[in-house]
Amino acid sequence: MDKHSLGSEYIGEDAYGHPRFNTTRTEVGEATYQLKYHKDWSQVKPLAQAIAENIYPKLPEVGFIIPMPATTQRPRQPVTEVAKELGILLQIPMFSNVLLKAKCGKSLKDLDTKEEKIQSIGNSFSISDEISSEGPLNVLVVDDLFHTGASMESACKVLRTYPKVGKIYVASLTWRS
Repeated sequence: MDKHSLGSEYIGEDAYGHPRFNTTRTEVGEATYQLKYHKDWSQVKPLAQAIAENIYPKLPEVGFIIPMPATTQRPRQPVTEVAKELGILLQIPMFSNVLLKAKCGKSLKDLDTKEEKIQSIGNSFSISDEISSEGPLNVLVVDDLFHTGASMESACKVLRTYPKVGKIYVASLTWRS
């Protein structure tokens, strides 16, 4: 929907020697950041509403929604919460366990190039057949941040093997250039 950040200025190091930055984010980028890193669950509904109003009307019939599996395991997953709220708003089923992701080698955040990320991802995505209806149905995959596209490409490659999936659409809250 929008860029994640507009700029970042190095402001020194913290007491542990870690670099600190003053980052300026877009409105959607800040909402996503607050949700993901500060557990500000009040951001879920506005983010889902933004997808419902700005992206969903441009898509042909969507049969179900799935969240992009998280890289970092949390008791409550931000992208899953946004996808769940989107499903409620649009009255479309959301399946949180259709697309699964096994832990890959290095954290993708520590890798720079798309090639490095693809190699690390490998065959980490898989499908769990939890949809009882017949397919194929068009699916909307919801993600929080699009960078190189390596994870999304790998996920879509696996989704294309699932007979209950027709067309695949993607809604990312933010992108990083």
